[in-house]
Amino acid sequence: MPDHPFAGKPVPPELIIDPDVLIGDYFRLKPNAEDPDEAVSFGTSGHRGSSSDTRFNENHILATTQAICDYRVLNGIDGPLFLGKDTHALSGPATDTALEVLAANEMEVRYQENDGFTPTPVISNAILRYNREGKGGADGIVVTPSHNPPRDGGFKYNPPSGGPADGSITAWVEDR
Repeated sequence: MPDHPFAGKPVPPELIIDPDVLIGDYFRLKPNAEDPDEAVSFGTSGHRGSSSDTRFNENHILATTQAICDYRVLNGIDGPLFLGKDTHALSGPATDTALEVLAANEMEVRYQENDGFTPTPVISNAILRYNREGKGGADGIVVTPSHNPPRDGGFKYNPPSGGPADGSITAWVEDR
């Protein structure tokens, strides 16, 4: 694999982000329901975008998390929801928003102690281990834009299979 062109070099000024601006925009900017560019849209593995572009904001996470809660009830998923996050600037506020919705829906949530970070494969493994023990259906949310730039946030749903949600599930969540 070739080295990235920026490997070993200072970050170009145009790629430096201000986390405080991103987090402020996450709460301040509200998506326009009539604009498809600002709607919840699951790509290859989750909803991703920047709060400054009104593509990853508090309202997106409120709606998406509520849709996941509704999906769980409708499909009899009654085990814990495993919740993970990464180090991107928007992951913290989005995780807090998701926890508020999950708590309001009285969902059992398991997440890293001390507000720690959890890689996606750890959440997948936790889901599979729990479900293999036959205790009920567990699923998960991972708050990460994966390889996307630092200005982006991301929100992924992993159903009881442990892997990314398929198109029928993500379409259902988007339509809610």
